[in-house]
Amino acid sequence: MSLRSFALLACCLLLAACNKVNQENFSKIRPGMSKAEVEQLLGAPTECAGALGFTSCSWGKEQGAFVSIQFGNDKVLVFSGKGLK
Repeated sequence: MSLRSFALLACCLLLAACNKVNQENFSKIRPGMSKAEVEQLLGAPTECAGALGFTSCSWGKEQGAFVSIQFGNDKVLVFSGKGLK
């Protein structure tokens, strides 16, 4: 294996290991947690939208590991996950 191939493989493995959207972190989410606490577990959300004190945020991609959380006044109300390992 060339050095270049080895470096590319190592980078891919490191990126996969850094994925915070997984079953272990999802299982730590609880109703009432702050958005900041969730971001410590999952990292920055992929997307957020909201109005009137309610926000819906998602992490990951719907085709792979995906977490969706609805916040009221920056506290977890409802959450779901799909494709988590």
